[in-house]
Amino acid sequence: MIYSGILALSWVGDVIVALVLTHITIASVTIFLHRHQAHRALELGRAASHFFRFWLWLTTGMVTQQWAAIHRKHHAKCETPEDPHSPQVLGLSRVLWGGVFLYVKESRNAETMVRFGHGTPNDWLEKHLYAAHERLGVTLMALVNMALFGLVPGLLIWLVQMVWIPFWAAGVVNGVGHFWGYRNFNCKDASTNIFPWGILIGGEELHNNHHTFATSAKLSHRWYEFDIGWMYIRVLQGLGQARVKSVAPQVQFDQAKRECDLATLNAIIRNRYDVMRRYTRELATTCAQEFHHLGESAKLPSLSRREVTAMIGRWLHHPDHELPKAERHTLAQVMEISHPVGTVVQMRRELEQLWTRTNASAEQLLEQLRDWCQRAEASGIQELMRFSRTLRAYA
Repeated sequence: MIYSGILALSWVGDVIVALVLTHITIASVTIFLHRHQAHRALELGRAASHFFRFWLWLTTGMVTQQWAAIHRKHHAKCETPEDPHSPQVLGLSRVLWGGVFLYVKESRNAETMVRFGHGTPNDWLEKHLYAAHERLGVTLMALVNMALFGLVPGLLIWLVQMVWIPFWAAGVVNGVGHFWGYRNFNCKDASTNIFPWGILIGGEELHNNHHTFATSAKLSHRWYEFDIGWMYIRVLQGLGQARVKSVAPQVQFDQAKRECDLATLNAIIRNRYDVMRRYTRELATTCAQEFHHLGESAKLPSLSRREVTAMIGRWLHHPDHELPKAERHTLAQVMEISHPVGTVVQMRRELEQLWTRTNASAEQLLEQLRDWCQRAEASGIQELMRFSRTLRAYA
């Protein structure tokens, strides 16, 4: 009786049950708490919403308002001392292994709850059951597990359930997802995509994509990326239990366009991360060739081709104030003696103003865009001329 319960599964069956149960919890976190509650990227039907709330109460004991408020604050204060769980500030080890303690600490911050916890469930169930008795749910889960799978197997499955979200969500996503991985977009924080296949953590592995387009219900962006949470949302859509409100923009081009208009301007601003990624990719070679051409005659730092490529990528992808002091000095030196590099870097700065000049009207920005394209095509720099034609085609 100690090792068998009502279902009397083998140890393999117990492992499969633990993985299935924890995966349902992961799906509940990413779909309900994250995409639905924290970011309002989708709406959920009553049946789905109540199931997710009940399941999370049983398997995590987390209060919806607390989770949503802490996550919203993370986005608002990302990578600053006010961020509840930034590995860039607190260190990777502390967030990875102690993320749950950081969460509990922030959940007791009344100011965070008031400022960032608006719009979360506040009905009778939330007030009198889920929030009022958060430990009751996980206790019931332990009793049910032991009854179904046996005392020892049931307790082990329950322990796995209890550590699953604290480690994978509070630790790995919040820690590794801001420390190690690849980046599709150069957003202002340090978020990364841990893996291109979002299965184990429900799609949350694609963390850089999420921070770039926070209100998108779909976290995958490149053709090779997979977001299993999005697959579940589409299933819920088919069942009438979900309605997607927002997804990340998909880049489209109209090669027949010859003139920039307001639609072009809006498409460029909306796809600004893609614009800068293409600009860096297409103009970096021009700058690298010019750097090597100047060589020792200009007394430039002696760097390998790989180091030069990486440095120029930073020049074209980051504002000047984010560059190391030594690189800012080298950049100023190269811009002074090289017309191509000076033109490419200066026009990158001007291009960025299309989405950072908040005091300019749409008509003023459109005129700036047209002028930019005219000067790019008159620059004599083939790659810049070609990029200008690409810019006109954004649709």
